[in-house]
Amino acid sequence: MLMRTDPFREIDRLAEQFFGSTSRPAVMHMDAYRDGDFFYAAFDLPGVDPESIDCTVQRNVLTVRAERRRAAGDNVELVAAERPMGVFSRQLFLGDTLDTDRLEAGYDNGVLTLRIPVAERAKPRRVTISATGNGRKEIKA
Repeated sequence: MLMRTDPFREIDRLAEQFFGSTSRPAVMHMDAYRDGDFFYAAFDLPGVDPESIDCTVQRNVLTVRAERRRAAGDNVELVAAERPMGVFSRQLFLGDTLDTDRLEAGYDNGVLTLRIPVAERAKPRRVTISATGNGRKEIKA
């Protein structure tokens, strides 16, 4: 049998509720980066059933919700409960430079990865410059 005594456990639990900790995060952890013509967001969701993940985009606001449930059964006796359970949610405000209509999502090894293409209008483009005979330059964009 596993036994643990900690006189400061109640103080720790109270602090975790307000500030979060590594064992009980206040939000789902994320990395976001751009690689070429794509923007990526990777969310840590270990132990989450892929069927419980909900990803929506509305007016450039991306919302990710997921739920982690505890094992349940008649013979299950909970000895320690340190992993965060319940519903996790995170919102990202996306710029107009991303094409959210072509967003792709994949879940592998406990990581939800979203791939969002950069919109064509946001990509760098070459500007053509033509010269006229009088020394002035005509610029076409």
